[in-house]
Amino acid sequence: MYFRGSEPNNMKRLFLFLVFLGLCSLTSFAQNDYSIKGVVTDTSSSLTLNNTSVSILNAQDSMLYKYTRAANGGKFMLSDLEKGNYILLVTYPKYADYVEKFTLDSVKEIDFGDLNLFLKSQLLEEVIITGRQPITIKGDTTEYDAASFKVQPNAKVEDLLKQLPGIQVDKDGKITAQGQTVNKVLVDGEEFFGDDPTLVTKNIRSDMVDKVQLYDKQSDQAAFTGVDDGQKAKTINIQLKEDSKKGYFGKVDAGVGTEDFYQGQAMINKFKGKEKMSAYGTIGNTGKVGLGWRDSDKYGSSSLELSDDGGMFFSSGGDDLESFNGQYNGQGIPLARTGGVHYDNKWNSDKQSINTNYKIGTLDVDGTRSNIVQRNLPSGVINDRSDERFDNHMFRHKLDAKYDIRLDSTTNLRITVDGTLKNSDTENNYTSESRNGDGMLLNNNERSITNSVDDRIFNASALLTKKFKKVGRSFSVNLNQSSNTSKANGFLHSSTNYFNRQTDGVIDSVQNDDQYKTNDVVNNAFRSNVTYTEPLVKNLAVVLNYGLTINSGHSNRQSFNQSADGNYNILDSLYSNDYKLDQTSNQVGAIFNYKTAKTDVNFGAKVSDVKFKQLDQYTDNLFTRNFTNFNPQINYQYKFSQQKSIRIGYNGNNTQPNINQIQPVRVNTDPLNIVLGNPDLKPSFTNRFNMSYYSYKVLSNQYINFYGSYSFTTNPIVSNTVTDASGASTYRSDNLKDKNTANFYGGMYAGKKIKKLDLQVGLNLGTNGNVYYNLTNNDLNQTKSYNYSGELSVSKYKEKKYDFNLSIGPSYNTSESSLQPDFNNNGWGLNGNAGFNIYLPGKIQIGSDGNYMYTQATQSFDENFERFILNAHITKKFFKEENLHFTISGNDLLNQNVGFNRSAFNNTISQSSYTTIRRYFMFSVIWEFNKMGTKP
Repeated sequence: MYFRGSEPNNMKRLFLFLVFLGLCSLTSFAQNDYSIKGVVTDTSSSLTLNNTSVSILNAQDSMLYKYTRAANGGKFMLSDLEKGNYILLVTYPKYADYVEKFTLDSVKEIDFGDLNLFLKSQLLEEVIITGRQPITIKGDTTEYDAASFKVQPNAKVEDLLKQLPGIQVDKDGKITAQGQTVNKVLVDGEEFFGDDPTLVTKNIRSDMVDKVQLYDKQSDQAAFTGVDDGQKAKTINIQLKEDSKKGYFGKVDAGVGTEDFYQGQAMINKFKGKEKMSAYGTIGNTGKVGLGWRDSDKYGSSSLELSDDGGMFFSSGGDDLESFNGQYNGQGIPLARTGGVHYDNKWNSDKQSINTNYKIGTLDVDGTRSNIVQRNLPSGVINDRSDERFDNHMFRHKLDAKYDIRLDSTTNLRITVDGTLKNSDTENNYTSESRNGDGMLLNNNERSITNSVDDRIFNASALLTKKFKKVGRSFSVNLNQSSNTSKANGFLHSSTNYFNRQTDGVIDSVQNDDQYKTNDVVNNAFRSNVTYTEPLVKNLAVVLNYGLTINSGHSNRQSFNQSADGNYNILDSLYSNDYKLDQTSNQVGAIFNYKTAKTDVNFGAKVSDVKFKQLDQYTDNLFTRNFTNFNPQINYQYKFSQQKSIRIGYNGNNTQPNINQIQPVRVNTDPLNIVLGNPDLKPSFTNRFNMSYYSYKVLSNQYINFYGSYSFTTNPIVSNTVTDASGASTYRSDNLKDKNTANFYGGMYAGKKIKKLDLQVGLNLGTNGNVYYNLTNNDLNQTKSYNYSGELSVSKYKEKKYDFNLSIGPSYNTSESSLQPDFNNNGWGLNGNAGFNIYLPGKIQIGSDGNYMYTQATQSFDENFERFILNAHITKKFFKEENLHFTISGNDLLNQNVGFNRSAFNNTISQSSYTTIRRYFMFSVIWEFNKMGTKP
């Protein structure tokens, strides 16, 4: 059909289309119009370096692509470059080479700013050199040459790390690099036994290492898209020598001690090029072996939490029925037995790879614990005392595997699966009493809980990533399916006496509870996420995502009373409930990223529509709810130089109530403290602000790091407690509409090497605090808690002679409740750690380490706490390779290791003491074997 005026409009459209084609053509012709520039300077003098050699190499084959020399003022510029991946190489006589990888894509011009070169002579002053360059800066990566740093024969990677500028390792193996905690240690870029750094640092020999690389590892999503999402982890990669990738090595360690203590461990590793196989086993009751699993769930039980997109995951550890999560925290005497095997390999020109682990282990922990609790109420205080004896057992085995395949030059597929089987058996016996502020007895209780839990956990995921011809454009699909089941059953036996409040010691009433309990939880979840990345204009890209989550959950909690025939078959509906929850979440988001050589900004938001379908099968009450979650974020980073930057960020997140808070059931595993579910809970929203400043100077090994965070939560989920005159309490969670909870932390790390004394010194200052609310007998209580601390540390290593470390610092804690402002928990503390090793002639080594702790008495607790734990050892090494060690060691020589903890939360202040591992002596033998490369 013809309309008047349509022909001119068609001509306009044709004209605009031709203009568009012309612009596209210009764009295609301009794709080779890329350039880079920068200024080369001397780090120590800040002078510019003229006539410096500046080369661009192809990243794929390291072939020379472009070359120039810096002009006056150290300035250089290379233009007419094609898009792609390259390596910048800057060289100057008597200076260490500067190497950095970079990509030319949506950014037409890259300004590297000031490129600081280091004099080799200055680097040589820092380390003992063997004709090699000890430290190389490659962009954001600091690379150490292992042969340039001397350690003892048969030293491990942990010993090597202690010698590297900017890296510290404490007595427990915790690694700090340039003031930040290192949680990942890779071997040739791959995880080794999952994600447990100590299995690498304490077992791989330092003489097998070629390079140690220190860098900030991006998330998989950021590494793929090239758009920084603000998620980075300080990471160390151990790059092995080529001749250390062929052969086998390992160690056997066995020790027997007084007081029936013992430990043993063995590990063997076989490397063949890119193929690695390892196996280990441990047994011991010293708390020093078999407890290093760093998986996210460790031995712990499955959980169901809600993420910011509304995804729900069940939690099966909400009460005493399942109180043991399989993690040893220093309380009690542990007996650990663990074992595992690891295999990883790459083949088909690295287009395919696999990384798999199997772990099996048991943990038995038994001991006692005593608690003193002060509860602040509107009418006064109640003082509780309790004693507990526990005997816990956990068995777990887990298999996980990751398979990567490069389908073509632009497409990759990663498939990950893991499965876990766990069983726990626990027995807990309690005695307790409660008194009012005048000392009058309100109640006492004796109870025992026995329990058995079986968990089955399975997860599978697939991640497909695709990069398009246009650099910076990418697409990914992530699919995840999980299935978790938990079956718990056990017995509660309890007897409670309630006393007359007029006549002290006279029993008013007795309550006996004798029940068999079950708690079955099933959760199946499907999650998907589609991500698309598109470069918009110069330096600006956007990441778009859509996510779908479907969860189906079922929690069936039942309590049975004993019938006349002795069987537990009478259902107690007051403490039983069968609950189903189906949840669907649709999420969309857009994150923009602006990036230049020195500035990195990402900002955007994700919005989720969450639908809950809650069905109480006991009452047939169907409850549907819809939530809209809004999660904004903005992160800004500015790099003053390669080793100096500042980061400021904000993010907002919803916190959904979890299933333990929602399910409408009374939990009476502690009859004096009954927990109620609240199906009407609504999400809370947390605003979080954070900042950090970091500066590191390689030559002086000097670093400083300032950090801070502040957050406040609107519509917070708080505890609502009702305590009656007998001291019994009921707890439920409620939303608080007109008050915001808040917390903060901040501080600084600083360190420097004093060259004249060859000392590494450090200073750590920190503070944290929170303001929380809770309802107590319908009165609003505000709790303010603050902590201030400082620590000074000194360490030194003298090759083949001695090493020592010392750290000490005070702390001050405050805690106040608005219900009882006259009662506080304010007090000073002091903590110190020290250790040394002396290397004597005859291959003899002696050493000692100690920890001192002091906590001042407070208004709530009238006794000071003080302890000094002192350990010592003497070792004799044999043979030329020093691979056989005989050691006599003493643990807690002064027999002062008393378990102690003091804390405050809501309207309660508590102090606990517990069983710990105390004094014993041990004789141990360590044999290390090694046949790698050309070694005999």
